[in-house]
Amino acid sequence: MSSKHKLFEGAMILTAAGFISRIMGFFFRIFLSHAFGEENVGLYQLVFPVYSLCLALSTAGIQTAVSRMTAEKAALGKKNEARAILGTALSLTLLISIAEILFIQQNASFIAASFLGDERCADLLMIVSYALPCAAIHSCICGYYFGLQNTGLPALSQLIQQFVRIFSVLLLFAVTQNSGRTPSIHLAAAGITAGEFVSALFAAHSLTRLGSPVRTFFSKSLFRHLRELLSLSVPLTANRTIVTLLQSVEAASIPVCLKLYGLDASGALSLYGVLTGMALPCIQFPSAVTNSVGIVLMPAVSATSTAGNRSAVIRLLKKAVGSCFILGLSCCLFFLIFGRLIGTLLFHSETAGKFILTLAWICPFLYTNTALFSAINGYGKTGFTFLINTCGLLIRISSVFFAIPHFGIQGYLWGLLISQLAVSVLAFTVLFKHTSKE
Repeated sequence: MSSKHKLFEGAMILTAAGFISRIMGFFFRIFLSHAFGEENVGLYQLVFPVYSLCLALSTAGIQTAVSRMTAEKAALGKKNEARAILGTALSLTLLISIAEILFIQQNASFIAASFLGDERCADLLMIVSYALPCAAIHSCICGYYFGLQNTGLPALSQLIQQFVRIFSVLLLFAVTQNSGRTPSIHLAAAGITAGEFVSALFAAHSLTRLGSPVRTFFSKSLFRHLRELLSLSVPLTANRTIVTLLQSVEAASIPVCLKLYGLDASGALSLYGVLTGMALPCIQFPSAVTNSVGIVLMPAVSATSTAGNRSAVIRLLKKAVGSCFILGLSCCLFFLIFGRLIGTLLFHSETAGKFILTLAWICPFLYTNTALFSAINGYGKTGFTFLINTCGLLIRISSVFFAIPHFGIQGYLWGLLISQLAVSVLAFTVLFKHTSKE
């Protein structure tokens, strides 16, 4: 099968799974907003900057490295080496994630009060920390399958993770209500851990279907590829960690700066919950397509460029980037027409509708950036990805600290639009110059 057909098939599988998962998640967020209220949703969303930072340290760079290295080894017919790389990656990421659990368990109260600005997040942090080793296993194995350009298992595990997460929360919610107690937002955090645990079990079991027992991935040559893995994953992890840290500072500072604008603590947290728990997920819903394209594009570019087929790489890029941009324009028009209706009808929030209208303008750039970054990473130019992401984040953080206190949340939305435009221009420039030199 040609690279173009593999890209198309893989993207379709991931897109289908992504859409189903996002539809489930979309209605789940509606349930959360109705069951727990805007303030509790905001409290729940505050935990994700810390959780995302931990994932960036333990899985993000390693998953990408596994995917890229597996693609290269598979292209050269060295499948045993690809398996050894996966075993090394699993060992490394599990050690990191266990260390993260211990750190969070010891410092949850301090992190919640000092970094997140709300002591009520401490218990939520402790609950979601148990999901980290499971997410590490799931992430590495999915990266291995992405490198083989086999998207079936990652797609299925994504659906399993989402289903278990939602089902466990609904079950716990019903049991709590029937017992006469008031359900807490802690149930949503428990759902994250349950979903990651089951999906990790499924992913680990899938390795036995490759024709070799799991122990073959942890052979005596376990650490032979450690240097190669670290040489690629450490810069990726450092880049992703710094970017995620900046994102965490951005997210945690929004409620604080809203207070400077004049809102009380409850109002600031509620507005933050509407933005991050309702409006932004709605805007990001169609990105299931672009995320799928991005995931399969990176190893495809890596494998095709390794083979020296420049014309095939350019054709892949044109189709992937062009499709993402067209989708972004279509979604922009859709949200401009129906954004207000979506906010009031689904979330019972006029504020969410207003946010969706403003955020609609970022769709063409947001969706296209996914493909651009995947292509740049596929070429191994991860340093440019880091610099571009950092530039965009600095623009957004500046809007948090300088625009929100004067213009409210609208100032942040303007900064978000400017940052996405700047990132698109920079990423396209880097990719164009690199492909022109080949």
